[in-house]
Amino acid sequence: MVSLHNYVCLLPAFALLLPFLSLSDFFLLPGVHGNVYLWPMPQVVEWGSGPAILLSRDFHFLSPENAVLDKAVVEYKELIRTERWLPIHWTEEEEEEEEEEETLVIVESMEALVVLESLAIVVLDLEADLQHGVDESYTIEVPESSLEVLGTGVRSAPSSLSASILAATVWGALHGLETFSQLIHRGTSPETSSELLIDHGVYIRDQPNFPHRGLLLDTARNFYPVESILRTIRAMAYNKLNVFHWHIIDSHSFPLELFKEPELAKKGAYSERQRYSHRDLKRVLEYATQHGVRIIPELDMPGHTGSWSGAYPEVVTCHDQFWLQPGAPWGLRMASEPGWPGQLNPLHPLTYKVVKNLVEEVASLFPDNFFHGGGDEVNPNCWNNSLDIQEYVLAGGNMSTLLEEFVKTTHPYITGSNKTAVYWEDLLTDRDINVPSTALPKETTILQTWNNGAANTKLLTSNGYRTIVSSSDFYYLDCGHGGWVGNDSRYDEDSNDPGNLFNYPGGNGGSWCGPFKTWARIYDYDITFNLTNSEAALVIGAEVSLWSEQADATVLDSRLWPRTAALAESLWSGNKHPDGKKRYAQAIDRLNDWRFRLVSRGISAEPLQPLWCVKHPGQCNINT
Repeated sequence: MVSLHNYVCLLPAFALLLPFLSLSDFFLLPGVHGNVYLWPMPQVVEWGSGPAILLSRDFHFLSPENAVLDKAVVEYKELIRTERWLPIHWTEEEEEEEEEEETLVIVESMEALVVLESLAIVVLDLEADLQHGVDESYTIEVPESSLEVLGTGVRSAPSSLSASILAATVWGALHGLETFSQLIHRGTSPETSSELLIDHGVYIRDQPNFPHRGLLLDTARNFYPVESILRTIRAMAYNKLNVFHWHIIDSHSFPLELFKEPELAKKGAYSERQRYSHRDLKRVLEYATQHGVRIIPELDMPGHTGSWSGAYPEVVTCHDQFWLQPGAPWGLRMASEPGWPGQLNPLHPLTYKVVKNLVEEVASLFPDNFFHGGGDEVNPNCWNNSLDIQEYVLAGGNMSTLLEEFVKTTHPYITGSNKTAVYWEDLLTDRDINVPSTALPKETTILQTWNNGAANTKLLTSNGYRTIVSSSDFYYLDCGHGGWVGNDSRYDEDSNDPGNLFNYPGGNGGSWCGPFKTWARIYDYDITFNLTNSEAALVIGAEVSLWSEQADATVLDSRLWPRTAALAESLWSGNKHPDGKKRYAQAIDRLNDWRFRLVSRGISAEPLQPLWCVKHPGQCNINT
């Protein structure tokens, strides 16, 4: 098949028929293949050149029995029936211009249109578990059909067709259903405006470039209701993202209810209403599985554990200190930001009893084979506030050996639950407190990088670690919204000081990771940049991160979307054309349309450009 934007002009062949037919027997069908915007772009899309295909009013699915697939079929059948999408940039003026062109096909009245009656779904392995590395490939075939000109007349193709999805697993079939739904749009002519069409026959072959395509959501700094999390997972499925990294607890609050350690949530959550019960977890986990999304829980420790101090003050150091004493230099801070200061004390025996209880219960609740143990931003001042740790140092120990003791003791709690341990890179790369690689066995450990961009990705992979990329230079969605600490005199400035750009162009306005990460910044990042082939093979994927100091449910959708969709395509099929050139100039038109489609599906994604730009593709580009 070849990709064609318009139908081949068949007007001369119809001329012999015109004396015998009235105009009411025909309608004009513009070639609107160029308006089919798929996101993320599949690996291979081969369009036919025949006439548009009409979805039958009785269009139905044929699929094998499977609990996940059965629900998905119901969901997509309803979505296809109600969405009735028409690309945003399609206007009446453009439609009239198309009708004046010669690249049109005149077909007979509605009864002569080729009709798609069904979609048959074939899954090779119905039992494959939703785990890292599961085969997510699929193919779609909407059979090509065309009008054949036979001397003095026209013979139409068969009156009905059946499309197919062939997937290796149920999880691939879910992706296939999403892509199929995006092929369909509302008719644009008066005769088809109430109908659903696919532009031509089409063949799609698709699979992801990276197996780990994720989104981190911090639900500790601000609480998110379950409904907001479910909506986020649904949007992830639309974008073929498959990992929800749930940063569920932190210094600010402990909203996770646990049977083995009930006091942690009772005394660490913001309120009784702002907690996640076992019932909530079950609901979220079932919904995520239904949509092909894995959930990786994170228990951040030994740092970021101030919220544990309400239940266990004896195992949390510096919990009674202010995070940064007035007038103290940054180097003497007790924590990286305001919140309950505090870190677990590796010298206290009760620490390990509590941690073991947490890991075992959370591991039993979350079926994913990955378990995130945190490990970032361990603060030496907080530990040094403890008398027993001071004595430990005087006896010849140091902060790094203390951290190593904690990691070596707790890492088996994770692996003993048949999980692969994921940690933030700080355990290995922090300048002041770190552990040797012997404490982090490569066979059972994955490291997640957030500092120093591509350099740290290379550092981790060159040391043989499987790596998840979450570079704050590219993937932190909270960046660029200014500072949030109070009593900050840096904002008290009425005139531009050339020597201080803090509040002016070139400054960060208090956002440590500014500027704002645009969709293009996210889309264009190559997470295997400057890596050897063997190093690149260790990069399993990436995650965008939404840390929630300045976000909650009221702004969740707009913080995430459509920027997270940019990550989705870059990880699924890449950010380059087959010739190796970046495709951001072409991607903006598709992403603009996809943003509006997400909004129509109940996801309050923020706009990327003025509507004029959306309606005039390519006219808002700076480099033409």
